[in-house]
Amino acid sequence: MGIFSRFRDIISSNINVMLDKAEDPEKLIKLMIREMEDTLVEIKASCAGVMASNKKLQRQTEEVQSRAKQWEERAELAVTKGRDDLAREALVEKRRYADRAEALLQESMRLNAIVEQYHDDIRQLEEKLGGAREKQRSLVQRHIRANRKRQAQEEIRRFDSSEAIVKFEDLENRIERMEAEADLVNFGKKPAVDAEWESLLVDDEIEKELQTLKSSLKKEDEGASSTV
Repeated sequence: MGIFSRFRDIISSNINVMLDKAEDPEKLIKLMIREMEDTLVEIKASCAGVMASNKKLQRQTEEVQSRAKQWEERAELAVTKGRDDLAREALVEKRRYADRAEALLQESMRLNAIVEQYHDDIRQLEEKLGGAREKQRSLVQRHIRANRKRQAQEEIRRFDSSEAIVKFEDLENRIERMEAEADLVNFGKKPAVDAEWESLLVDDEIEKELQTLKSSLKKEDEGASSTV
């Protein structure tokens, strides 16, 4: 026995609710679609069988109606010939075929109603099947996205725990050490431009100090000369 036992079970089912409760929604939707497709095939086959039976019934009805018409014509002929006895027999046969034709017409109407019901059932089931297939496509896309996300996360974790990141960190540390060593080489040294300016300033101060010293010595000499 499948997921659905009858057509009405399929039509009345709530696919979303069933999928929400399922442990494996993708597997369940596949089974549901398969059940719907099988049911649809059976309904169409049954509908085709009823339609074939109805066509056969319609041919029989036409034949019976034709026979009833023939007996009516015979009754008319018998009356024109003055054979009321034969006319009565012909009318009895006409009535029998007419009653048979009426029964066949009623049966044909019943089969037409069944065919119409089948058509309505097929339409409903095809709509339900279309919704299930759309749901399946949605589940497949979600599954693909989930797998890609999982693979990406696994790749990230693998990279984080791999030797590549260790080597990368080691290379970064080596570069930092090289930069530090370069800074130590130039530590205490001033740039050439700064050194030149500082040299000019020092020369200027020394020159001033020299001039001051000369002025002082000159004054001392002048003082000594004046006292003599």
